[in-house]
Amino acid sequence: MVAAAMLQAPDPLIDLSLDDLLDSVGLVARRRALARPFFRPSARRFARIVREFDDRVGRQGLSAGGEWLVRRMTGGLQVAGRSRLPASGPLLVLANHPGMTDTVALFASLRARADLRVIAHDRAFLRALPNVATRAIFVADDGASRTRVIRACVKHLEQGGALLTFPAGAIEPDPYAVGARRAVEALEDWSASFALFARAVPETRIVAAIVSQVISAKARQHPLTRWRRKEADREKLAATLQILWRPYQAMPARVAFGEPDEAYGKSAPELRRAIIARAGDLIESPPLDWEV
Repeated sequence: MVAAAMLQAPDPLIDLSLDDLLDSVGLVARRRALARPFFRPSARRFARIVREFDDRVGRQGLSAGGEWLVRRMTGGLQVAGRSRLPASGPLLVLANHPGMTDTVALFASLRARADLRVIAHDRAFLRALPNVATRAIFVADDGASRTRVIRACVKHLEQGGALLTFPAGAIEPDPYAVGARRAVEALEDWSASFALFARAVPETRIVAAIVSQVISAKARQHPLTRWRRKEADREKLAATLQILWRPYQAMPARVAFGEPDEAYGKSAPELRRAIIARAGDLIESPPLDWEV
């Protein structure tokens, strides 16, 4: 009976997924309660998939789990510039953040780095994924967290590890969906905070990565998406619809890596400009040597 009760125990990921979904739709509090039964089946399906992803991360590692999920929720994966990634030694990958599946596409693309850790906002949803959480460095909105994160990142780099971070700190437009100009303009929101720990370990190789084709134009043109007034809210809802609606998932996700940079002799603003320039080049002149 104990085993049966455990099997029937509710998965907190369902309610967390449901809360994220309703938040993306932008329903006011009094309408959220009415909408919950309607959206719960979608939240349940998504939670089941994400739980399987986390289990695979625990058994096979972050990259293998990411590859399973990106192929489950997109039309496949194409990577360019993977040979530019150092196979060992301190590595910092700075990526854009166009949608939900961009993170797992990056995990899969960085398969040579079993030591990869990702810097992520401290969210209950991620905490509910125990295997992913052990590979994350969580950032909270307080000064003590900032100091702790810097120390953890510097320590990982000093040990020769690889880090993945998203300098914008929010959802960005997909270059494929909105065009190169808008995607390049969005790079100006990238923070230079990464320079704090990159310069602390100056032998760190810094690589810009651009993810595209994870948000379909149809998701951005959906009536629900267009109903949101703010651009940031529209981008977030489009990313949510992308993972819920299978017909939007036909395109292969793409990840392109730029040439490595180093922190030697560069101030934080100079390093930020160099990385943004690398990222902008990847957007404006996409690679041709995509590997599957």
